[in-house]
Amino acid sequence: MSGTSAVVTLTANPSLDRTLALPGRLDRGGVVRLGTSRTEPGGKGVNVARALAAAGTPVVPVLPADGHDPIVTALRALGLPLVTVPAGTPVRTNYTLTEPDGTTTKLNEPGAPLSAEIRRALTAAVREHADPAGWIVLSGSLPPGTPADWYAELVRALRDTGARIAVDTSEAPLLALLAAGPEAAPDLLKPNTEELAQLAGTTEAALAADPAALLAAVDWLHARGVGQVLLTLGADGALLSGADGERWSASPPRVTVRSTVGAGDSSLAGFLLADLAGAGPADRLRTAVAYGSGSAALPGSAVPTPDQVDPSAIPVRSGSDAVAGPAVPPAR
Repeated sequence: MSGTSAVVTLTANPSLDRTLALPGRLDRGGVVRLGTSRTEPGGKGVNVARALAAAGTPVVPVLPADGHDPIVTALRALGLPLVTVPAGTPVRTNYTLTEPDGTTTKLNEPGAPLSAEIRRALTAAVREHADPAGWIVLSGSLPPGTPADWYAELVRALRDTGARIAVDTSEAPLLALLAAGPEAAPDLLKPNTEELAQLAGTTEAALAADPAALLAAVDWLHARGVGQVLLTLGADGALLSGADGERWSASPPRVTVRSTVGAGDSSLAGFLLADLAGAGPADRLRTAVAYGSGSAALPGSAVPTPDQVDPSAIPVRSGSDAVAGPAVPPAR
Protein backbone atom coordinates (compact mmCIF):
# COMPACT_ATOMS: atom_id res chain seq x y z
CA MET A 1 0.00 0.00 0.00
CA SER A 2 1.11 3.56 -0.60
CA GLY A 3 0.62 6.60 1.58
CA THR A 4 -0.60 4.65 4.61
CA SER A 5 -1.49 6.37 7.87
CA ALA A 6 -2.09 5.27 11.46
CA VAL A 7 -5.77 6.19 11.12
CA VAL A 8 -8.01 6.77 8.12
CA THR A 9 -11.40 8.37 8.71
CA LEU A 10 -14.27 8.25 6.25
CA THR A 11 -16.90 10.98 6.56
CA ALA A 12 -19.60 10.25 4.01
CA ASN A 13 -21.68 13.26 5.02
CA PRO A 14 -19.23 16.05 5.93
CA SER A 15 -20.36 19.51 6.96
CA LEU A 16 -19.35 23.01 7.78
CA ASP A 17 -20.38 23.38 11.41
CA ARG A 18 -21.55 26.88 12.22
CA THR A 19 -21.97 27.55 15.94
CA LEU A 20 -24.13 30.47 17.04
CA ALA A 21 -23.86 31.60 20.67
CA LEU A 22 -27.14 32.75 22.21
CA PRO A 23 -27.08 35.42 24.95
CA GLY A 24 -29.68 33.49 26.99
CA ARG A 25 -32.32 30.81 26.60
CA LEU A 26 -33.67 30.37 23.09
CA ASP A 27 -36.68 32.64 22.64
CA ARG A 28 -38.77 30.95 19.97
CA GLY A 29 -40.45 33.51 17.73
CA GLY A 30 -38.36 36.37 19.11
CA VAL A 31 -35.41 38.39 17.82
CA VAL A 32 -32.07 37.10 19.09
CA ARG A 33 -28.88 39.13 19.00
CA LEU A 34 -26.14 36.56 18.74
CA GLY A 35 -22.81 36.54 20.47
CA THR A 36 -19.63 35.20 18.93
CA SER A 37 -20.10 32.73 16.09
CA ARG A 38 -17.61 30.32 14.59
CA THR A 39 -17.45 27.97 11.62
CA GLU A 40 -15.38 24.78 11.66
CA PRO A 41 -14.96 21.80 9.32
CA GLY A 42 -17.16 19.03 10.63
CA GLY A 43 -18.83 15.70 10.27
CA LYS A 44 -18.07 12.96 12.78
CA GLY A 45 -15.08 11.47 10.98
CA VAL A 46 -13.63 14.91 10.34
CA ASN A 47 -13.92 15.71 14.06
CA VAL A 48 -12.10 12.49 14.95
CA ALA A 49 -9.36 13.35 12.45
CA ARG A 50 -8.97 16.88 13.82
CA ALA A 51 -8.53 15.59 17.37
CA LEU A 52 -6.00 12.96 16.29
CA ALA A 53 -4.04 15.49 14.26
CA ALA A 54 -3.99 17.91 17.20
CA ALA A 55 -2.25 15.15 19.17
CA GLY A 56 0.33 14.58 16.43
CA THR A 57 -1.07 11.27 15.18
CA PRO A 58 -0.84 10.64 11.41
CA VAL A 59 -4.39 10.62 10.09
CA VAL A 60 -5.95 10.89 6.66
CA PRO A 61 -9.56 12.11 6.46
CA VAL A 62 -11.40 10.87 3.37
CA LEU A 63 -14.55 12.70 2.30
CA PRO A 64 -16.65 13.63 -0.73
CA ALA A 65 -16.01 17.29 -1.53
CA ASP A 66 -14.92 19.41 -4.47
CA GLY A 67 -11.43 20.86 -4.37
CA HIS A 68 -12.67 24.45 -3.97
CA ASP A 69 -15.17 23.66 -1.22
CA PRO A 70 -14.69 25.72 1.97
CA ILE A 71 -14.33 22.54 4.06
CA VAL A 72 -11.34 21.51 1.97
CA THR A 73 -9.75 24.92 2.41
CA ALA A 74 -10.33 24.79 6.17
CA LEU A 75 -8.89 21.29 6.60
CA ARG A 76 -5.84 22.08 4.52
CA ALA A 77 -5.28 25.17 6.65
CA LEU A 78 -5.08 22.81 9.63
CA GLY A 79 -2.38 20.82 7.86
CA LEU A 80 -4.46 17.68 7.39
CA PRO A 81 -3.44 15.53 4.37
CA LEU A 82 -7.02 14.94 3.35
CA VAL A 83 -8.20 12.89 0.39
CA THR A 84 -11.29 14.10 -1.43
CA VAL A 85 -13.56 12.61 -4.06
CA PRO A 86 -15.31 15.24 -6.20
CA ALA A 87 -18.97 15.46 -5.22
CA GLY A 88 -20.27 18.11 -7.64
CA THR A 89 -22.28 19.85 -4.90
CA PRO A 90 -21.33 22.02 -1.92
CA VAL A 91 -20.83 20.40 1.46
CA ARG A 92 -23.84 20.93 3.73
CA THR A 93 -23.90 23.42 6.62
CA ASN A 94 -25.00 22.40 10.11
CA TYR A 95 -26.04 25.00 12.66
CA THR A 96 -25.59 24.70 16.40
CA LEU A 97 -27.30 27.05 18.85
CA THR A 98 -25.58 27.12 22.24
CA GLU A 99 -27.11 28.63 25.36
CA PRO A 100 -25.03 29.92 28.31
CA ASP A 101 -25.90 26.87 30.44
CA GLY A 102 -24.50 24.51 27.80
CA THR A 103 -27.84 23.55 26.25
CA THR A 104 -27.22 22.73 22.60
CA THR A 105 -29.70 22.74 19.72
CA LYS A 106 -28.55 21.34 16.37
CA LEU A 107 -30.04 22.08 12.96
CA ASN A 108 -28.51 19.68 10.44
CA GLU A 109 -28.93 19.87 6.68
CA PRO A 110 -29.36 16.49 4.95
CA GLY A 111 -26.32 16.55 2.67
CA ALA A 112 -25.95 15.63 -1.00
CA PRO A 113 -26.58 12.11 -2.36
CA LEU A 114 -23.58 9.91 -3.21
CA SER A 115 -23.61 8.08 -6.52
CA ALA A 116 -22.39 4.50 -6.73
CA GLU A 117 -19.30 5.83 -8.54
CA ILE A 118 -18.48 8.22 -5.69
CA ARG A 119 -18.98 5.45 -3.13
CA ARG A 120 -16.57 3.19 -5.03
CA ALA A 121 -13.99 5.99 -5.18
CA LEU A 122 -14.30 6.66 -1.45
CA THR A 123 -13.81 2.96 -0.70
CA ALA A 124 -10.72 2.84 -2.90
CA ALA A 125 -9.26 5.92 -1.19
CA VAL A 126 -9.70 4.38 2.26
CA ARG A 127 -8.07 1.14 1.09
CA GLU A 128 -5.11 3.00 -0.38
CA HIS A 129 -4.27 4.81 2.84
CA ALA A 130 -5.11 2.14 5.41
CA ASP A 131 -2.26 0.83 7.55
CA PRO A 132 -2.57 -2.85 8.58
CA ALA A 133 -1.40 -1.84 12.08
CA GLY A 134 -3.81 1.07 12.37
CA TRP A 135 -7.51 1.92 12.37
CA ILE A 136 -10.21 2.76 9.83
CA VAL A 137 -13.00 4.94 11.25
CA LEU A 138 -16.39 4.92 9.52
CA SER A 139 -18.30 7.68 11.19
CA GLY A 140 -21.46 9.74 10.96
CA SER A 141 -24.74 9.75 9.10
CA LEU A 142 -25.16 8.71 5.47
CA PRO A 143 -26.41 11.20 2.87
CA PRO A 144 -29.91 10.83 1.41
CA GLY A 145 -30.20 7.98 -1.05
CA THR A 146 -27.17 6.09 0.24
CA PRO A 147 -28.02 2.45 0.93
CA ALA A 148 -28.52 1.99 4.68
CA ASP A 149 -26.26 -1.07 4.62
CA TRP A 150 -23.29 0.76 3.09
CA TYR A 151 -21.30 0.70 6.34
CA ALA A 152 -21.86 -3.05 6.54
CA GLU A 153 -20.67 -3.36 2.95
CA LEU A 154 -17.60 -1.24 3.75
CA VAL A 155 -16.63 -3.34 6.77
CA ARG A 156 -16.70 -6.46 4.62
CA ALA A 157 -14.81 -4.76 1.78
CA LEU A 158 -12.08 -3.30 4.02
CA ARG A 159 -11.49 -6.30 6.27
CA ASP A 160 -8.62 -7.59 4.17
CA THR A 161 -6.62 -4.37 4.66
CA GLY A 162 -5.64 -5.74 8.08
CA ALA A 163 -6.59 -2.48 9.78
CA ARG A 164 -9.05 -2.58 12.64
CA ILE A 165 -12.38 -0.95 11.91
CA ALA A 166 -14.35 1.38 14.19
CA VAL A 167 -17.90 2.50 13.40
CA ASP A 168 -19.89 5.35 14.94
CA THR A 169 -23.31 5.87 13.38
CA SER A 170 -27.00 5.77 14.26
CA GLU A 171 -30.53 5.01 13.09
CA ALA A 172 -30.94 2.97 9.87
CA PRO A 173 -27.19 2.56 9.09
CA LEU A 174 -26.57 1.30 12.63
CA LEU A 175 -29.48 -1.13 12.50
CA ALA A 176 -28.35 -2.39 9.10
CA LEU A 177 -24.78 -2.85 10.32
CA LEU A 178 -25.83 -5.14 13.15
CA ALA A 179 -28.36 -6.96 10.95
CA ALA A 180 -25.66 -7.86 8.42
CA GLY A 181 -24.12 -10.58 10.58
CA PRO A 182 -20.69 -11.20 12.12
CA GLU A 183 -18.81 -10.71 8.86
CA ALA A 184 -19.86 -7.04 8.92
CA ALA A 185 -19.26 -6.52 12.64
CA PRO A 186 -16.63 -3.86 13.41
CA ASP A 187 -13.73 -4.28 15.81
CA LEU A 188 -15.04 -1.29 17.75
CA LEU A 189 -18.53 0.18 17.93
CA LYS A 190 -19.11 3.52 19.65
CA PRO A 191 -22.79 4.02 20.44
CA ASN A 192 -24.31 6.41 22.94
CA THR A 193 -27.27 5.36 25.09
CA GLU A 194 -29.81 6.65 22.57
CA GLU A 195 -28.23 4.54 19.82
CA LEU A 196 -27.94 1.50 22.08
CA ALA A 197 -31.63 1.87 22.87
CA GLN A 198 -32.41 1.92 19.14
CA LEU A 199 -30.64 -1.41 18.77
CA ALA A 200 -32.29 -2.89 21.85
CA GLY A 201 -35.76 -1.79 20.79
CA THR A 202 -36.33 0.16 23.98
CA THR A 203 -35.95 3.71 25.28
CA GLU A 204 -32.93 5.57 26.53
CA ALA A 205 -34.71 6.17 29.84
CA ALA A 206 -35.36 2.45 30.25
CA LEU A 207 -31.68 1.62 29.81
CA ALA A 208 -30.65 4.38 32.20
CA ALA A 209 -32.99 3.00 34.86
CA ASP A 210 -31.92 -0.63 34.47
CA PRO A 211 -28.16 -1.36 34.42
CA ALA A 212 -28.87 -5.04 33.77
CA ALA A 213 -30.82 -4.18 30.61
CA LEU A 214 -28.01 -1.87 29.50
CA LEU A 215 -25.41 -4.59 29.92
CA ALA A 216 -27.65 -7.11 28.18
CA ALA A 217 -27.88 -4.75 25.20
CA VAL A 218 -24.07 -4.46 25.14
CA ASP A 219 -23.76 -8.26 25.30
CA TRP A 220 -26.15 -8.49 22.34
CA LEU A 221 -23.65 -6.44 20.32
CA HIS A 222 -20.84 -8.83 21.20
CA ALA A 223 -23.05 -11.77 20.24
CA ARG A 224 -23.36 -10.17 16.79
CA GLY A 225 -19.55 -10.17 16.46
CA VAL A 226 -18.59 -6.70 17.70
CA GLY A 227 -15.15 -6.87 19.35
CA GLN A 228 -15.19 -3.87 21.66
CA VAL A 229 -18.03 -1.51 22.61
CA LEU A 230 -17.24 2.03 23.74
CA LEU A 231 -20.56 3.24 25.14
CA THR A 232 -20.56 6.97 25.82
CA LEU A 233 -22.88 8.04 28.62
CA GLY A 234 -22.71 11.83 28.44
CA ALA A 235 -22.34 13.37 31.88
CA ASP A 236 -22.06 9.85 33.37
CA GLY A 237 -18.83 9.06 31.52
CA ALA A 238 -18.42 5.90 29.45
CA LEU A 239 -18.37 2.11 29.52
CA LEU A 240 -15.86 -0.08 27.68
CA SER A 241 -16.82 -3.70 27.10
CA GLY A 242 -14.80 -6.49 25.50
CA ALA A 243 -16.02 -9.61 23.77
CA ASP A 244 -14.33 -11.63 26.53
CA GLY A 245 -16.83 -10.27 29.04
CA GLU A 246 -14.47 -7.80 30.72
CA ARG A 247 -15.90 -4.35 31.39
CA TRP A 248 -14.65 -1.00 32.62
CA SER A 249 -16.50 2.23 33.35
CA ALA A 250 -15.15 5.72 33.93
CA SER A 251 -16.57 8.87 35.45
CA PRO A 252 -15.87 12.25 33.85
CA PRO A 253 -14.27 15.18 35.67
CA ARG A 254 -16.39 18.17 36.57
CA VAL A 255 -16.33 20.66 33.74
CA THR A 256 -18.38 23.67 32.73
CA VAL A 257 -20.14 22.40 29.63
CA ARG A 258 -19.99 24.87 26.76
CA SER A 259 -21.01 22.59 23.88
CA THR A 260 -21.61 18.86 23.55
CA VAL A 261 -21.15 18.91 19.77
CA GLY A 262 -18.36 16.53 18.82
CA ALA A 263 -17.77 15.26 22.37
CA GLY A 264 -18.42 11.68 21.30
CA ASP A 265 -16.06 12.10 18.35
CA SER A 266 -13.33 13.35 20.68
CA SER A 267 -13.99 10.37 22.96
CA LEU A 268 -13.40 8.03 20.05
CA ALA A 269 -10.23 9.91 19.12
CA GLY A 270 -8.96 9.61 22.70
CA PHE A 271 -9.59 5.86 22.67
CA LEU A 272 -7.67 5.47 19.41
CA LEU A 273 -4.77 7.60 20.66
CA ALA A 274 -4.37 5.40 23.73
CA ASP A 275 -4.76 2.20 21.74
CA LEU A 276 -2.11 3.23 19.20
CA ALA A 277 0.20 4.00 22.13
CA GLY A 278 -0.23 0.42 23.37
CA ALA A 279 -2.38 1.26 26.41
CA GLY A 280 -4.53 -1.34 28.13
CA PRO A 281 -8.33 -1.14 28.22
CA ALA A 282 -8.58 0.89 31.43
CA ASP A 283 -6.25 3.56 30.06
CA ARG A 284 -7.96 3.53 26.69
CA LEU A 285 -11.20 4.30 28.50
CA ARG A 286 -9.58 6.96 30.69
CA THR A 287 -8.26 8.74 27.64
CA ALA A 288 -11.58 8.48 25.84
CA VAL A 289 -13.45 10.08 28.75
CA ALA A 290 -10.79 12.75 29.22
CA TYR A 291 -11.06 13.74 25.56
CA GLY A 292 -14.86 13.73 25.58
CA SER A 293 -14.96 15.93 28.66
CA GLY A 294 -12.29 18.19 27.23
CA SER A 295 -14.38 18.68 24.11
CA ALA A 296 -17.53 19.49 26.11
CA ALA A 297 -15.65 22.27 27.90
CA LEU A 298 -14.81 23.96 24.59
CA PRO A 299 -17.05 26.11 22.38
CA GLY A 300 -18.71 24.84 19.22
CA SER A 301 -17.19 21.70 17.75
CA ALA A 302 -13.65 22.54 18.87
CA VAL A 303 -11.47 19.53 19.68
CA PRO A 304 -9.15 19.36 22.69
CA THR A 305 -5.37 19.24 22.49
CA PRO A 306 -3.30 16.93 24.72
CA ASP A 307 -2.52 19.75 27.16
CA GLN A 308 -6.28 20.27 27.70
CA VAL A 309 -6.95 16.73 28.96
CA ASP A 310 -5.72 14.71 31.94
CA PRO A 311 -6.48 10.98 31.60
CA SER A 312 -4.61 10.23 34.85
CA ALA A 313 -7.34 12.05 36.79
CA ILE A 314 -10.16 9.85 35.46
CA PRO A 315 -11.40 7.18 37.93
CA VAL A 316 -12.16 3.75 36.48
CA ARG A 317 -14.19 0.81 37.76
CA SER A 318 -13.90 -2.74 36.47
CA GLY A 319 -15.63 -6.10 36.65
CA SER A 320 -18.89 -6.25 38.57
CA ASP A 321 -18.47 -2.61 39.63
CA ALA A 322 -18.29 -1.37 36.04
CA VAL A 323 -21.77 0.17 36.07
CA ALA A 324 -22.27 0.91 39.75
CA GLY A 325 -20.41 1.60 42.95
CA PRO A 326 -17.67 4.05 43.93
CA ALA A 327 -15.04 4.87 41.37
CA VAL A 328 -11.44 4.00 42.13
CA PRO A 329 -8.92 6.72 41.25
CA PRO A 330 -6.06 5.56 39.01
CA ALA A 331 -2.69 4.82 40.55
CA ARG A 332 -0.33 7.77 40.47
